Amino acid sequence: MTQVAIIQSCYIPWKGYFDIMNDVDIFIFLDDTQYTTRDWRNRNRIKMRNGESRWMSLPVLGGRNQLICEARLDNSQSWRKTHLATLRHSYGKTPYFELYFPTLEKIFEEPNLYLSEFNHKLTSQISEWLGIQTKLINAVDLNVAGHKDDKLIGLVQAVGGMGYLSGPSAKDYIVPEKFVAANISLRFHEYSGYPEYSQISDPFDHYVSVLDVLFMVGPEAKEYIWGTRRMKMQN
Repeated sequence: MTQVAIIQSCYIPWKGYFDIMNDVDIFIFLDDTQYTTRDWRNRNRIKMRNGESRWMSLPVLGGRNQLICEARLDNSQSWRKTHLATLRHSYGKTPYFELYFPTLEKIFEEPNLYLSEFNHKLTSQISEWLGIQTKLINAVDLNVAGHKDDKLIGLVQAVGGMGYLSGPSAKDYIVPEKFVAANISLRFHEYSGYPEYSQISDPFDHYVSVLDVLFMVGPEAKEYIWGTRRMKMQN
């Protein structure tokens, strides 16, 4: 039974994003919906050596009156150089920095015009590093109309899905009866039991970009997200 998850693209997402991605057969970037400012679409947090966590934000043109897929990066600003320098400053001495950073540099240096295009490339590369086999699809390519639950159901049906995996916050507004009527099973993912690992500074922060765990533990990162280390924490 094909399982599907649907989430807006995010800038270098946290580990929970990839936890959901790994738990389904098809993952759909919901980028034909309203762009929201000061949100995960164009920013995320990284750990700093002084113990704080810092926002890294991509400059985006056009404001909130557009779809995510229409949002263009403001390439008149030197955000590429700034973000790469910030990552190097924080993580340059971590055990696995040199394993991943050169590839990140190449992606940053590509002449991307659109926010979603850039996010997709980064997310796809990170999922490859984590060994995720899930098929990634852009909702824009499916051309499914509708709003809220109806949109989600239409997307699941468009890819032949029989099950939908949602984030836990959607419990507040999703209508399960609609999924039952469409013969689609509904599950809610839980972000719990993630084990801690050695970060560059204390206190520990679970809610930073997934780059944090990659730079610190390298190929073992998946063990801290959905693997044996997490399962031990949950048992």
